[in-house]
Amino acid sequence: MRVDLNADLGESFGSWTMGDDAAMFELITSANVACGFHAGDPVTMLDSCRAAYELDVTVGAHVGYRDLAGFGRRSLDMSFDELFGDVLYQLGALDGVAHAVGATVDYVKPHGALYNRAFHDAEQASALVAAIHAYDPGLPILGLPGSELLKQAQDAGHPVFREAFVDRAYLPDGTLVPRSQEGAVLHDVVPIVERAVRLALKGEVVAVDGTVVRVDPDSLCIHGDTPGAVEMAAAVRAGLEEAGVELTPFA
Repeated sequence: MRVDLNADLGESFGSWTMGDDAAMFELITSANVACGFHAGDPVTMLDSCRAAYELDVTVGAHVGYRDLAGFGRRSLDMSFDELFGDVLYQLGALDGVAHAVGATVDYVKPHGALYNRAFHDAEQASALVAAIHAYDPGLPILGLPGSELLKQAQDAGHPVFREAFVDRAYLPDGTLVPRSQEGAVLHDVVPIVERAVRLALKGEVVAVDGTVVRVDPDSLCIHGDTPGAVEMAAAVRAGLEEAGVELTPFA
């Protein structure tokens, strides 16, 4: 059994530090690096790509809404052209930085509200895919199983990969419980490790109402900004390896 372990990193901005990226890079196989719109800045992007290159961690472009104040977690109504341009801009920025330190951008994963919006919003999903396709027609895309994003990406010929979250609560339809609701983010390490192992071995997760949701993930995500993320990631990695799961990048 194989699975990728990813985390959202590179989310510091100026004097504002988000998470312990140095420790997280040691534990994961893929890093979703912020591209400067919802979080991140040029120096942070450089540091992230350099760390990923040195530790043989795969780099993904974590594109989001232009929403630094809201950390990209506020849904924005954007036209096709606006979103197309913003995604293209972020891809170019991170790819240029990665190239400067010897790394490459090997996949794309939307962030936050854009990730959730692209699950059901056909127009925004279309703009996302069109921008990625214009930049690199073969670039893999990571997203939520059953999403409009992955459907359109596959139709456009992009390799698509399914993601599951070990630290987020699920609704019966396979979407995530909104962060505005209590219990949306999980913190207890033991059940999180059990969830990760079940996802890797059985491809399923239990929703908040007890429904068993089939997700068959290629990659498991741990949010780097969650309190205790490093300890959580270390426990999840150890639990997966103990269960005989090989951790390897999907891209």
